[in-house]
Amino acid sequence: MKNIIKEFKEFISRGNVLDLAVGVIIGGAFGKIVTSLVNDVLMPLIGMILGGLDFTNLTLTIGDAQIKYGMFIQNIIDFIIVAACIFIIVKFVNRFFNKKKEEPKKEEPKKTDDIILLEEIRDLLKKQANGKK
Repeated sequence: MKNIIKEFKEFISRGNVLDLAVGVIIGGAFGKIVTSLVNDVLMPLIGMILGGLDFTNLTLTIGDAQIKYGMFIQNIIDFIIVAACIFIIVKFVNRFFNKKKEEPKKEEPKKTDDIILLEEIRDLLKKQANGKK
């Protein structure tokens, strides 16, 4: 039993598990915000544009079964908006971190006259060796 508790403590104390937990909690809260944006702001506007159409009440009755295809449309719109928001956030974060990585490159040390002369001699010797072949 002590072994299991020890393993559990090691599992919980890993950084990845904590990062995942934070991500899930923030993702849930973000999902609520986006759902509210869709349900309370965007869908009424879309419904008004479409002549007062409320997607959530759209149903199709077949026998005793009621197919709520309006809720399906609502969920598709939710998904598209969530995906667009996540895309924008990821794009912003990537741009932010890429700018950090693109720090000015260190300038190479300036070559001395001796090094430049030796490189010229090397290049001339290569030309001569290639010309004789």
